[in-house]
Amino acid sequence: MAESDESVRKERAALITQKYSGICPVYEAFYIHSILYAAERSEAAFQRFDEAVAISRSASVIFAYIQDALTHAGALSRFFWPMKSKKKDDQLAAARGDRLRDAFALDETSALKCRKLRNAFEHFDEDLDHFLLEERAGFFFPNPMVEDQALADESIGHLFKLVDPKNGICVLLGQKFEFRPSLCKNSVL
Repeated sequence: MAESDESVRKERAALITQKYSGICPVYEAFYIHSILYAAERSEAAFQRFDEAVAISRSASVIFAYIQDALTHAGALSRFFWPMKSKKKDDQLAAARGDRLRDAFALDETSALKCRKLRNAFEHFDEDLDHFLLEERAGFFFPNPMVEDQALADESIGHLFKLVDPKNGICVLLGQKFEFRPSLCKNSVL
């Protein structure tokens, strides 16, 4: 983008931030459409997850469904709680998030605000780097598992991916996360 194009973009962003609280009224429908899409995809994946658990599908399939559901929920979350910008002059996303939270009556207690599990999925590769840098002995379980989360407390085993549907807990690289909305207030055990 040319420097003049960037300055025009910044001016437009500042205007939309100040005058329209982060969303130009003629484009509001696009945000609503995108939010509905992410919510529908997340809900559908949670339904597939519940169905897969009920009929005892393979651990890989069950884990894939919960990861899909939570990835879409993470995308939905970013509309309402955008990532903090590193640019000091870019307040558009923050204003948009404030406006959307107000419009959808979401507050800081919303399960959508929980970011730790979403981040663990998104940064699994980096976390795996750090996990494997530590000296570890015992048994390694890199394949997804569907088991009771207490299994992660065993010191001799190193779990990469585990989901406990009964307790609403997902374990990634030994760290436990709650994923059911009613449990999300304390998102790391």
